[in-house]
Amino acid sequence: MVDFHSILFKRIEDYPKDEALQEPAFFSDLNLDQIIESITISKQEYNLKHFFYTPLKDVDSIKYRHEVTKDLENKTLFENIKSFAQKIHAMREHLEQARKLYYKYQKERWFLDAVEIYCDAVTCLVHNLSSLSLNSRGFKGFLGYLIYYTNSDRFVQLVEETKKLEADLSAIKYCLTIRDNSVKVQKYRSEIDYSAEVEKTFQKFKEGVAKDYKVNFPEQRDMNHIEAKILDLVALLYPDIFLNLDNYCHKNADYLDDTICRFDREIQFYIAYLEHIEIFKRAKLNFCYPRISKKNKEIYNYDGFDLALAYKLITEKSSIVRNDFYLKEKERIIIVSGPNQGGKTTFARTFGQLHYLASLGCPVPGKKAQLYLYDHLFTHFEREEDIKNLRGKLEDDLLRIYDILNHATTHSLIIMNEIFTSTTLEDAVFLSKKVMEKIIQLDLLCVCVTFLDELSLLEKTVSMVSTVVPENPTVRTFKVVRKPADGLAYAVSIAEKYQLTFDFLKERLNNHESTSHVQRS
Repeated sequence: MVDFHSILFKRIEDYPKDEALQEPAFFSDLNLDQIIESITISKQEYNLKHFFYTPLKDVDSIKYRHEVTKDLENKTLFENIKSFAQKIHAMREHLEQARKLYYKYQKERWFLDAVEIYCDAVTCLVHNLSSLSLNSRGFKGFLGYLIYYTNSDRFVQLVEETKKLEADLSAIKYCLTIRDNSVKVQKYRSEIDYSAEVEKTFQKFKEGVAKDYKVNFPEQRDMNHIEAKILDLVALLYPDIFLNLDNYCHKNADYLDDTICRFDREIQFYIAYLEHIEIFKRAKLNFCYPRISKKNKEIYNYDGFDLALAYKLITEKSSIVRNDFYLKEKERIIIVSGPNQGGKTTFARTFGQLHYLASLGCPVPGKKAQLYLYDHLFTHFEREEDIKNLRGKLEDDLLRIYDILNHATTHSLIIMNEIFTSTTLEDAVFLSKKVMEKIIQLDLLCVCVTFLDELSLLEKTVSMVSTVVPENPTVRTFKVVRKPADGLAYAVSIAEKYQLTFDFLKERLNNHESTSHVQRS
């Protein structure tokens, strides 16, 4: 017996136990919910989302998926797999139709056709895979299983019985004699077909193209009661064949192989992702297979981008800005500052998306990457106050941060976006430093988007700043670069946030003067 279980999970114990896995809590903060929805929208029948909710926990399992994905970059293999999937889809449609039908022999015929499609799909797949050069452990293992399965007595017998029964049913011929309200069914005994003679006799009366008076009846898959009764009578004329059909359907009710069915579903994880990122590749955006480590926290990514935002910009035919980052030696925390609407939050989301997609074993945005395999990913993004929540916004922020730090380990990853904005600047600095001290103590990886320049001076931190056009500081470049935080960007951002810039103040003063003038009048 070939030791193969899954094309998606190297170890069978990693297979998700709960089919009703919930979307991870951080998905909405990182826009991963939008990304997974876009990837899986055309594959609803496979229920793929819970695979995307299940990150891998060891590096070799990620390499296992990388190998399979690289094999699927072979267009011939990719098309062979899609052809197999289309046939299995057709098989499922036949089985579903058989379940909906009422009359016995019609149900059995649809079942027989479903088995025939299945046998053809499996036979073609093993032939096609055998002719290709496969490099991944996944595909090699699956091919080995296919060869074993298709050579097994059960499958060989299934193919032979299916072909014989199809041939026997196709060879059945019978005659109908319809008179008044009665129908007589009898075996065909080489009666003469006079249709050709009739057409020949009346050919001389034909004048040009005659109007077609034939009625096109709508195609219905279900028989009516008259057709079903005729079929019952035909079955009485050929009792051996229809008895064989009965026995065949009963004996092969569980003909589907579990491993092949699992492969058919799991392979769609790769197909769906590759089809989705092809949209970005056509827009000249890069994807790469990241190097993954559970020990080395020196990470980098070059030409990365937010997958959710890029998808939106491509549909709008807008340009996409790419950013780089790296952490080396003892650096663990990226402090991102700069003006509002400058791409800081997008950068933080990109950092999280890259690590999560990498933990799924998927190619990630960028031309080169080395990323960390975390144990838990936590996010703290600013939320609007909930009127149903009796806690104040600051208290809610503190409780959320406390919960994160209480569960985080040295192997975790935290992404924070503008924390403690509801309090005074002095308190925000004090609280943020306390949080950062705990993160530094844990030695975990972190991205913190903030207006507090002071945080970039702490131990293990590096400063990255969203930039503006030097000649016109109001125009954002959306590039986030590694450089010391500048007070100017901080001051302008705060002024914009609280509408205290020169333009805002001028407008408010003008409005005030206009109101005062009206009141005096």
